[in-house]
Amino acid sequence: MIELQDLTKRFDGFTAVDGVTLSVRPGEILALLGPNGAGKTTTVRMLGGILAPTAGRAVVDGRDVVREPQEVRRRVGLLTEHPGLYLRMRGDDYLHFFGRMMGLSAEVCRTRAASLLRQFGMAEAAERRMGTYSKGMRQKMALARAMLHDPPVLLLDEPTSAMDPHSAKLVRDAITGLRHHQRAIVICTHNLAVAEALADRIAIIQRGRIIAEGTLRELRARILGPPLMELRLGHAVDGTAELIADLVEIEARGEDWLRYATSDPEMVNPQLLRSLAQRDVRVVTLSRVPRSLEEVYLRAVRGIGEERMRVVDGRVVTES
Repeated sequence: MIELQDLTKRFDGFTAVDGVTLSVRPGEILALLGPNGAGKTTTVRMLGGILAPTAGRAVVDGRDVVREPQEVRRRVGLLTEHPGLYLRMRGDDYLHFFGRMMGLSAEVCRTRAASLLRQFGMAEAAERRMGTYSKGMRQKMALARAMLHDPPVLLLDEPTSAMDPHSAKLVRDAITGLRHHQRAIVICTHNLAVAEALADRIAIIQRGRIIAEGTLRELRARILGPPLMELRLGHAVDGTAELIADLVEIEARGEDWLRYATSDPEMVNPQLLRSLAQRDVRVVTLSRVPRSLEEVYLRAVRGIGEERMRVVDGRVVTES
């Protein structure tokens, strides 16, 4: 549904996007993850037919973004981080106006607008001027506009920006509900929780280049290494590490716990438990240590300016 090949964009000698190659299949949600200034928004604007690439090629639903930009725009629902709403218009009039601009009939406009406003909890605000809306309400209205013509491709730049937790969940649920075999969705974000909750695959972009790409499981294995297991005991850990030293290599230990990595937990864990049971070692729990997208991200960018990045409330930010 979406194909990027060596996509590049330069502005007066500055390279914002540098040879990006990606694909998104029908029915798939791809999260393009990175800090501000990484090249996410520029990539989305090229995919939406708003910016022309300096080099490379992008095809959206079979249409080339350079040769057929108008056809690309018809097939894309685009949500930008700063959507530029017409704040003097009422919400329902705004959606009707854009629906008619997209070639929808008046009846289809009314039906789809009413459905989307109900879905986002905005029905009671439909007759109000959008200038009275909160930031979260404006974001939901912009998302409704992007979805109004039921496009086969959705390009969503920070879709839950400025929303309260309830509104953000409504939007996440709506995006999940839009997934089907004939639609591709790209979500650009530096919100790690959104990417982890919604994406089938994740591409990490830094300084205009894709530095890692795959499912979260693939990225964990590739970047963080084998799964990490935690063993908790019913007594002090002293001596236990030596009992299992021939099976695993201990990564960390505490008063009554220890951690080890293994690439084959299905084989190793039963052997380890049998060995401990034979020696009357009381095991309270044996579990996999959760390894978050935050860990994957920070490890991926190590050596590419990691010292200027940190995670605050689940969002990747850069520091000057």
